[in-house]
Amino acid sequence: MFYAILSMIVLIGADQITKYLIATHIAENDVTNLIPGLISFTNLHNNGAAWSILQGQQWLFSLISIVAILVIGYFMYKLRNKKVYEISLVILLSGIIGNFIDRLFQGYVVDMVQLDFINFPVFNVADSCITIGIIILFIAILRDGDLN
Repeated sequence: MFYAILSMIVLIGADQITKYLIATHIAENDVTNLIPGLISFTNLHNNGAAWSILQGQQWLFSLISIVAILVIGYFMYKLRNKKVYEISLVILLSGIIGNFIDRLFQGYVVDMVQLDFINFPVFNVADSCITIGIIILFIAILRDGDLN
């Protein structure tokens, strides 16, 4: 459990630090090329979800975040002896908490990574954690079948 908490602190910290650095060094809606044609950094304030859907519904995203935190906490306890599940849930929970912190204190999520070679939503470290956590969890469920 110690490593799970430490990992969450590191992932949430990385998310919050990158958001702070972007917010303090790049003006809102400006784009800075990192690798031209491949990846850029931008400072996008997203008060919706992916692709900016459900704009301005922070109460809904906050409620979903609180429920997700409780449900994931329950499954972390229930599956505490299954390392792959624990890892996936720690990564997923870190992402949810990272974006929840933004919504709670700023009313929006700071997104910054822009993939220039594809039409894809701008995202952040927390979004990456959510995606990676879900992928690992999905693979573990497919591999193991029933969780009991």
